[in-house]
Amino acid sequence: MGSLFRSEEMTLAQLFLQSEAAYACVSELGELGLVQFRDLNPDVNAFQRKFVNEVRRCDEMERKLRFLEKEIRKAGIPIVDTGENPDAPPPREMIDLEATFEKLENEMKEVNTNQEALKRNFLELTELKHILRKTQSFFEEAEFHHQMQDPALAEESHALLLGDEERGGQPMRLGFVAGVINRERLPTFERMLWRACRGNVFLRQTEIETPLEDPVTGDQVHKCVFIIFFQGDQLKTRVKKICEGFRATLYPCPETPAERREMAIGVMTRIEDLQTVLNQTQDHRHRVLVSAAKNIRVWFIKARKIKAIYHTLNLFNLDVTQKCLIAECWCPVADLERIQLALRRGTEHSGSSVPSILNRMTTKQAPPTYHKTNKFTSGFQALVDSYGVASYCEVNPAPFTIITFPFLFAVMFGDAGHGLIMALFALWMVWREKQLMNQRKDDGIWSIFFGGRYIILLMGAFSIYTGFIYNDFFSKSLNIFGSSWHMANISDDDIKNNELLELDPNVTAIYKPASPYPFGIDPIWNLAENKITFLNSFKMKMSVTLGVIQMSFGVCLSLSNYRFFKDPLSMFSVFIPQLMFLMCIFGYMVIIIFFKWIAYDASISYKAPSLLITMINMFLFKFPDSQDDYMYSGQKGLQIFLVLVAVACVPCMLFIKPYFEWRAHKSGKRTVRVNGASEDTAVIMDQDEGEMPPPPPEGAPAHKEEEEFDIGEILIHQAIHTIEFCLGCISHTASYLRLWALSLAHAQLSEVLWSMVLHIGLGFKGWVGAVVTILVFPAFAVLTVAILLVMEGLSAFLHALRLHWVEFQSKFYKGEGHQFVPFSFEALMEDHN
Repeated sequence: MGSLFRSEEMTLAQLFLQSEAAYACVSELGELGLVQFRDLNPDVNAFQRKFVNEVRRCDEMERKLRFLEKEIRKAGIPIVDTGENPDAPPPREMIDLEATFEKLENEMKEVNTNQEALKRNFLELTELKHILRKTQSFFEEAEFHHQMQDPALAEESHALLLGDEERGGQPMRLGFVAGVINRERLPTFERMLWRACRGNVFLRQTEIETPLEDPVTGDQVHKCVFIIFFQGDQLKTRVKKICEGFRATLYPCPETPAERREMAIGVMTRIEDLQTVLNQTQDHRHRVLVSAAKNIRVWFIKARKIKAIYHTLNLFNLDVTQKCLIAECWCPVADLERIQLALRRGTEHSGSSVPSILNRMTTKQAPPTYHKTNKFTSGFQALVDSYGVASYCEVNPAPFTIITFPFLFAVMFGDAGHGLIMALFALWMVWREKQLMNQRKDDGIWSIFFGGRYIILLMGAFSIYTGFIYNDFFSKSLNIFGSSWHMANISDDDIKNNELLELDPNVTAIYKPASPYPFGIDPIWNLAENKITFLNSFKMKMSVTLGVIQMSFGVCLSLSNYRFFKDPLSMFSVFIPQLMFLMCIFGYMVIIIFFKWIAYDASISYKAPSLLITMINMFLFKFPDSQDDYMYSGQKGLQIFLVLVAVACVPCMLFIKPYFEWRAHKSGKRTVRVNGASEDTAVIMDQDEGEMPPPPPEGAPAHKEEEEFDIGEILIHQAIHTIEFCLGCISHTASYLRLWALSLAHAQLSEVLWSMVLHIGLGFKGWVGAVVTILVFPAFAVLTVAILLVMEGLSAFLHALRLHWVEFQSKFYKGEGHQFVPFSFEALMEDHN
């Protein structure tokens, strides 16, 4: 049974694993990725399970690896990814890994601490160097300024600058402090000094040309050197408190030039020695990180696999002897042999002499839904699963979506030029699939595009096809086969210069159509004034036709569900009335669309009745008085018959199924509903009191649950579904008109973009036209990609998705299942990449 059309047949299995072989067996099952384990200890706290200490150790290993990875990335060292996928290491190797990670972490922390201390000392010495240099230049500048004045006054001022002064009989001394401060804090710092000291201090500052490195963050910081002159101990205390508040760093600065020069020489010597030590420390740190970068990906894989294994073992139960682990899991029936081989390999690797046992179980629980997909079908399956995961054994819409989804998208996006660009982009992603996959882009938008590369490829290919049907190539028509309209008495120049060209096949004196255009729309319609009128009629009827065909196909797929679940009651009470209701109204409308195209040619098209009026009169039982106004003989009787049949289908859908269920209940039989089937596929089984129910049909789920019979609830449920279907047929048919609306919008936007952008350059002649075209073309290209490909493409994508989710899948698809999520190392690694 397992195929893309239906989910794989699943079974609940019980595993008996020896304690010494459990780790190796679970490791092999993780590599296989075909088993979904159940939690047999749902009421046990996560911190009270058997292998909680091992899980904590794995968490600690991952923490250390994340620390190393952060340091590696911070140092700008590329992490080597060889694509190696090692097996989960045995438990004894876990101790060696822990010791290796512990050693690397301690070494890195020690190196970081030493490097930070060295950088802090280096920063302090560098700041002191700049202070000595700037203050020296300041004092020299002040001395030069005074020497340019009166020499005697200059000597006196120099003596009094930092010396004693007799003022009012009291000796006074001018003091100063020097330091550095962040550049952005300097303006506020100046204002605070002025206000707090009442203008009794003198501040001189200059910026350090080269930014300094912060020893903690590693960021480049711009700082300024300042020197503050004051008088008295009270101002000195106040200035130091202000400096401390603004996080300014103060450094000792000698008063005499000789002492400053001597200190500067000592500082430079210490900076050179410190720089040598820093370089050696940086080299050692770089060597350690380069060595770790070569193995960190493999270490991550090993640590995560070990953690996943122990986390899975926590889901198991211990038997009474404490020597055997018991597990329950869902697995595909078709892969039971592969699972048993994996268990056998795990037992052999562990050296256990007792084989692992796998037993199939029967259960009433609904199995998970599992569809085998590949890289091509996985994208389309994801579109379906986004609406809802299929119920177990229910018909899967994904195989049909592979064709119908890109086709409906192309109906709305029909332009061969735009489709070609989209197809080439997707083809590039498919061609460079392995390289792009190995790059592991972190960008979410890029991941979405790359994951749907095959969807985009088919959407582009179908858009090329519909573009040739519409004869649209960047809003222009291609005259491949030559127009079938031959115009007598009108030259080509007249056609080009006539802006009111209107095509009418009845004017045979001017227009003489030959054989029909071989493929698609005749290119001359691109010049016609009545182009929109013609294409609107064509696309509107085409949209309704495609919608009725897809909805009818969806109703027919429901028959497959009823047959599979052995539900003959729903076949006759649901499927047949639904199909007849749909065909009697909307199927008949599609038939008369084609009949009108065939029966009425251009010469008598004025006699053709309106389809909308015809359908309205059909339900109002209003018919023409003259026989000549009918489309065909017997139209009145057939339409009355179809309306009566459609009306009769409503009570059939409403009452037949509840009646037979009620009758079966009254006769002593119970209704058993199959979980894997939809709510409309209840199976009526004969279950006499005291007897076991018969076995389920082959391929159907073996789990069943009995429901309390309530005729009122069943009638309400059936009435809701009946009303939903009948009204849905009308609203869903109208919803397919979005195919026409978006196709018209895309064509008009494309034409506007051509005429308002690229046509400007093409309107000039000679070299001027070439220059203008070259200048205008980039704007045309950008707008085409941004508006017509991205925005219009996304709009058409969402509308096509809605048509599949609501209009198509609602006819047969319930989507009430739950996804099969196997224990898989491959999926685990993908989640962490």
